[in-house]
Amino acid sequence: MATEYGQGYGQRPGVRGADAENRRHRLPAPLRAPIEARSWREFGYVMLSLPLGIIMFTFAVTMFSLGAGLLITFLGVPVLAATLAGCRGFGTVERARARGLLGVEVSEPEPLRMKKHGAMAWMGAVLKSGTSWRHLLYTVIQFPWSVFSFVVALSFWSYGWALLTYPLWFWLFPMYGGQGGLQLYGDGTHSIYLDNPFEVTVTALVGLLFTMATPWIVRALTSVDRLMVHGLLGPSRLATRVVELESDRGVVVDTAAADLRRIERDLHDGAQARLVTLAMDLGLAKEKLTEDPEAAARMVDEAHGEVKTALQELRDLARGIHPAVLTDRGLDAALSAVASRCTVPVQVEVDLSARPAPAIEGIAYFTVSELLQNISKHSRATRATVDVWRVENRLMIQVADNGVGGADVSSGSGLAGLAERLDAVDGVLVVDSPVAGPTRVTAELPWRG
Repeated sequence: MATEYGQGYGQRPGVRGADAENRRHRLPAPLRAPIEARSWREFGYVMLSLPLGIIMFTFAVTMFSLGAGLLITFLGVPVLAATLAGCRGFGTVERARARGLLGVEVSEPEPLRMKKHGAMAWMGAVLKSGTSWRHLLYTVIQFPWSVFSFVVALSFWSYGWALLTYPLWFWLFPMYGGQGGLQLYGDGTHSIYLDNPFEVTVTALVGLLFTMATPWIVRALTSVDRLMVHGLLGPSRLATRVVELESDRGVVVDTAAADLRRIERDLHDGAQARLVTLAMDLGLAKEKLTEDPEAAARMVDEAHGEVKTALQELRDLARGIHPAVLTDRGLDAALSAVASRCTVPVQVEVDLSARPAPAIEGIAYFTVSELLQNISKHSRATRATVDVWRVENRLMIQVADNGVGGADVSSGSGLAGLAERLDAVDGVLVVDSPVAGPTRVTAELPWRG
C-alpha cells in the first residue's frame, strides 16, 4: 500500500481557521469570556440542571424505595426494572443536553443483552446491566451537585452583573428607596451607602472582577458534570475496549486479505508469467536442439536471462512479505537496506538495546518502508532521516524529510490506511507536514519483547 503525499498537499485542516479565529478575537480571554456563547450555554446548562435534577432524583428515590420495599413480593422486581429503565431514559436526555450545551460527545452505552424474548427476559437484562445501575447512581448524585452548582453560578452571575451595571441604576435608590444607594454597612446609629462617584466606580470595578471570574467558575463546575456524564452515562471501559478490539480485528483481517491479493497478483502477473514463458522457450529450444543447435543455444541463453529476472522478482516479493535480513539481523540492518534503495539520501539511526517482538518489528519495518517509498515518489526532498528508539514500553519511529510537505492523514490518502494498521496494534501515527515542508511523521508502537 503506497501512501501518497500528493493527495495531501495544501493547507492543513484547521490552520487557516485557527489564524482567523485569533485575528477575530482582539479581546483577551478574561474580558471575552462573559459575552461568549460558550459561557452562556454552560450557564444555561447549570440553570437547567436543578429542575431536571429534582425530577430525576424524586423519580429515582421514590421508585427505588417502592421497589425495594416490595421485594418481599414479586411486585418489587418489575418496579425496580421500571426504575432502572426510567433512569436509562433520563440518561438519554442528559447525554443530549450535554451534547447540545457543553459540546460533550458521549457514545450510547451498550444495549441490553437478552438471550430470550419476553417481559421476564427484559426485566432480568435490565437488572443485570451495570449500565442501568450507573444511570441510577447518576440520578442520585447529580441532584446535590446541581443544587450546589446552581447556587454558586447564579450568585456569582447575578452579583457580578448587578455590581457591574450599578452606575446605570444606582439612581433608583434615592428616587424610590429614600436612601443614597446600596447599603454597605448599617446599624441603629450609623449607615454607609455607596453613593458618591468614587464608590460607584469601585463598585462597578468589583462587579467587573466578579463578571470576568464567573465564566471560569461555571466552567469549573460544568467540568464536574462532564466527568459524571462521561463516567456514568457513557459506555463502560470494558465495552469500549471490546468495540475497539472488534474494529481492530476487522482492520487486521482486511489488511491481511489485501496483502494476500497483492501477493497473488504479483505472482500471477510477474514471476508466474515469466516461468510460463521460460517453459515455452525451453520447449522450443528442445525441439531445435537437433535441427539448429546454434538457435537452440541462443534460446537457452535467453531462457537463462528469464530465469535470473524471475528469481529477482521472487526475491523482491519475498522481501515484501518478510525480508530475511529483518529476521537475521534486526531493524538496524533491515532499515539500512531499505534506505539504500530510496532515491533520496537517507540517514538511519536505530537506538535499541534489544529487539522487539517479531510482529512489532515487522510493522515497524513496513511503516518505514512505505514512508520512504512516499518520499521517493512525492516529497521532492533532497534528504531524509529515520530515527528509531525506545521510550519505556513504547517503540518510537520518526521519518522526516525536507520536501514540499502537505501530507495529511484526513485527506483519505494512504496515510489513513497506515494509521489504521498501527491502530490495530494500539499504535499511533502523527503527521506534521505544513505546506512547503518539512514533513515529520512519527509512529508509536507498543513495545513487546
